[in-house]
Amino acid sequence: MRRIGGRDIGAAMVIALLAGAIFTSPPLHILQGLSLDILTAMRGKLIGDSRDPATSPVVVVAIDGETYDTPPFKGSPTQTWTREIGRVLGSITEGGAKVIGFDVIFPSSIEQSEIPFGEAPLGTRMKGFDRDYLIALRQISDAGKLVLGEILSNDHPDVPYRAQQLAVRNNIRALNVHTDADDVIRRMPLSFSVAGKPVPAMAVELAARVLGTRPEIASSGATELSGYTIPSSVPNTLTLNFRGLGRDVPTFSFADLHACVDKGDRDFFRRAFDGKVVLLGTVLNFEDRKLTSMRLSGGHDGTPAARCALPAPARPTKARSDVAGVFVHAAVVRNLIERDAVTELGFPLRTILTIAFAAIVACAAGVLAPSGAVITWLALSAAYAAAAVGAFVYALALPLTEPVLAGLAALAMMIGYRFVLADRDERFLRRSFAFYLAPEVIDTMVASGKMPALGGEMRNVTMFFSDLSGFSSVAETMTPGELVTLMNEYLSAMTDIIEGHGGYVDKYVGDSIVAMFGAPADDPAHARSAVRAALRCHEKLAELNAGNPAFAGHGLSHRIGLNSGEAVVGNIGSRRRFNYTVMSDTVNVASRLEGANKYYGTAIMASETTMAQTGDTFAWRELDAIRVQGRGEAIRVFEPLAEKGAESTEQTKVAAAYAEGLACWRAREFAQAADAFERTAGTDPASALFGKRARALEANPPPPDWTPVNTLEGK
Repeated sequence: MRRIGGRDIGAAMVIALLAGAIFTSPPLHILQGLSLDILTAMRGKLIGDSRDPATSPVVVVAIDGETYDTPPFKGSPTQTWTREIGRVLGSITEGGAKVIGFDVIFPSSIEQSEIPFGEAPLGTRMKGFDRDYLIALRQISDAGKLVLGEILSNDHPDVPYRAQQLAVRNNIRALNVHTDADDVIRRMPLSFSVAGKPVPAMAVELAARVLGTRPEIASSGATELSGYTIPSSVPNTLTLNFRGLGRDVPTFSFADLHACVDKGDRDFFRRAFDGKVVLLGTVLNFEDRKLTSMRLSGGHDGTPAARCALPAPARPTKARSDVAGVFVHAAVVRNLIERDAVTELGFPLRTILTIAFAAIVACAAGVLAPSGAVITWLALSAAYAAAAVGAFVYALALPLTEPVLAGLAALAMMIGYRFVLADRDERFLRRSFAFYLAPEVIDTMVASGKMPALGGEMRNVTMFFSDLSGFSSVAETMTPGELVTLMNEYLSAMTDIIEGHGGYVDKYVGDSIVAMFGAPADDPAHARSAVRAALRCHEKLAELNAGNPAFAGHGLSHRIGLNSGEAVVGNIGSRRRFNYTVMSDTVNVASRLEGANKYYGTAIMASETTMAQTGDTFAWRELDAIRVQGRGEAIRVFEPLAEKGAESTEQTKVAAAYAEGLACWRAREFAQAADAFERTAGTDPASALFGKRARALEANPPPPDWTPVNTLEGK
């Protein structure tokens, strides 16, 4: 996981805004409809509808294939069905139906036929054929229980013939539907302007009559019905909620009802239609089929209702991508009565939600590897889809396709941004340091977000210099192959330790190692890391001398110098050849301290600045105050003994005696200093050195301006 910086966050926000704006823009408005289709399908598949169709306030009387195949309708033009339709409508009304709506239109009557039949037109010979039908329409309409349908159009309106209009006293409402750009019905009009006045659509009129009220326009512009503010994302429309996918609407075959009338079973009509809204419409495989938001899940032409007189035909009910138009109107009526229309988010909220989702994905793509970002997008999409389906159960439609696709686009754009811009430095860093730093160190640098300034920068670092003591004479006794084997073993072991503690090996100079801690990998505890590495290197060399055949008989020892301070680090060299290295007085002092070990017989020597930066992590002994070549200022130098509390009894004893002797030495009490140093001189070369120096000054005291600083000659 990489750290995301301010520039990356800014890029993620810009990408999210761009993706959100694109996928919620008008040209892609079709995605809003697709969201409804997917939500309808997922809700139907995952949750379903547990409602009993018998509780539906709406039923459908279907002029279906069975009707066309059953006498007396078989082979007869539909214009000749009107008298039988009137009889069935009368029985339905007597059964207690609240209101009946026509989703079929009879634009002409057989009485209007001008086809010659004998000496007169057929229509003349059929005068009075529709009388009973028209009387039934008048009676039911006068009771406020009948609404005929019409199709409004400037070019080709489709309306009931004039006698029907007069019979129902213009109780006629529009059946027009609202189709989206992809010819799918997801919303239905609430009203139409007729002669400059708003007139409710068919389904709204039916629901209003059942509820005993009239639709009103609120001050907000929304339509209200019996206190229910109808949600409208598109003005003057209702978003359809196909909760039962059509299976929640009982459907009666007109043929069976006609036979039931002949049978005289009034109780059946009372059981089937009492208190119901009845819609009469065609349910055929070839006529008036509508694509709706059930197109992905598959919709049903209702649920076959109880039969009265005829045996049920053996016709399996299968889900189809389209449904009979009458079930669209049935869904609107039920949505209005049950206050269950879908609420869609408006454009501002939909856009904000889309941008927010894209921003989360973009930030994830900025932090994670591409594969991890893709998995995150999939997981977020699944979680969001689950939340959207949960909300849709309560008729709240959250945008689904827009956020998911915007998130995918943001993911792709953010990965592209990282490849082209953001990760360019990281790739260069990995290439530049692949042979110089341990992979885990490079990963830490990348994760920290603190990249080295390859052009040069000031860093507080700890320099590490090491050199094998007297190696030149040892090398002269070895063959080239033996020498290379020995050096490779030694340098590999030391390098592994240095890199394992977060250090960077700058260069090898023969048997010498130049390394630094605190750059290029940022390490606030670089001094502690360097001291730990030095102690471990000293232990490792002892192990190699004891157990590695290449080291057998050579008894190698090394000296290590440590110094902390400010230094210039970066790519330094010629225009054609350079490497990441370091320059400053801090480097020079560390080199001098490595060489100063030979005067004191020590293996590791650190400056006061290094010691101070380690806090109380280690046990130290102060060795001396020295003045190295090329530097006028005196430096207090220290030897790390071990981790605090891990020093041996002998180390503690020697350090105490040495500290006593050094204090006396600096107080010009040379005799007492010599006594203290000589107590451990047999086992400690530094004590032996100071013991001799103290005895010499005891015999020949220095002048009054003497300072306890040892000036070292040479490197």
